[in-house]
Amino acid sequence: MLAKAERLRTAEEFRTTVRRGVRAGRPTVVLHMVRTENPPSRAGFVVSKAVGNAVRRNRVKRQLRHLVAARIDDTPFSLDVVVRALPQHGHLADDLNTAWTATAAKLART
Repeated sequence: MLAKAERLRTAEEFRTTVRRGVRAGRPTVVLHMVRTENPPSRAGFVVSKAVGNAVRRNRVKRQLRHLVAARIDDTPFSLDVVVRALPQHGHLADDLNTAWTATAAKLART
């Protein structure tokens, strides 16, 4: 579970991360990541009604939170992450891991 300080909460924080960050898209997720100066790293999730009913959306959000919490501390720098779930059915964990690797590599180069 992500602590309160590790979550993006305002629309402005989400907007800034999406507009200024690097992006990687996969069939089930789109990941936006931006490097920040002040720890801790934070994450936010966007799961629209296109993903499914409330039960499905909450299940997807819980899965994403679990996957991101496991990866966010392994990154050597502070960052803000927005994970947007897409209405595709597939391997959520695999897609998130490949998108995370791709965006972290792009950020490491900058």
